Amino acid sequence: MKKIITLALAVLAAGATVTTPAAATTAAIPKGFLLYEKDAAKKDDDPETNWQVGNSAKARLAVNPCDRSTLAATGRVAARTVTFTGVPDFMKVEQVILYGSRASAASAVAQVRAALTRCGARTGSGTGYRYASSRLTGLGDEALRISGQVYYGRKAGVGGDRSVLVRKGNAVLVYLWAGEYAKPARSDWTVQLRDARRMTAKICAIAACG
Repeated sequence: MKKIITLALAVLAAGATVTTPAAATTAAIPKGFLLYEKDAAKKDDDPETNWQVGNSAKARLAVNPCDRSTLAATGRVAARTVTFTGVPDFMKVEQVILYGSRASAASAVAQVRAALTRCGARTGSGTGYRYASSRLTGLGDEALRISGQVYYGRKAGVGGDRSVLVRKGNAVLVYLWAGEYAKPARSDWTVQLRDARRMTAKICAIAACG
């Protein structure tokens, strides 16, 4: 669970940034555009759940195998990150990032692929955390299905994250869930894929897709 807790804290720290009035004049993502913004705006008196909405273009990329704040950061012009956390160890993240050009967005995805290779297996104190990815067809200009999983030797432990990353034009979308996952199964991505398809279908309203 240490990996999930660290991931949650890092995303919340970056995503909780509030856009200043000066920055708001250049924002290209309308308020309410993300799928989970409406849920995040509802009053929640449950002390075990929390929503955060951040508008910082410097927000940490939700999918971040090497745990670096600079991953896919160059060339951004706008971003919004919606994060939900629930006790004891569940988190979901919706992130939409706009880059200054399609080339910058494509470079960002290439950086993610490189990070998945470079930091695909990390070990320590008898446990490991491994990433695996596969290309998705028919979704945006390019897309990845990504898993992160706790391992004890060769055996999958309890704890991991499952995400879908999509690039469409100059936009990059991430839908990530983290929690008490066991060995990766295709059903782990059902909701993330659904959400990614919904956002990909509407992203060209604010992105350069042509």
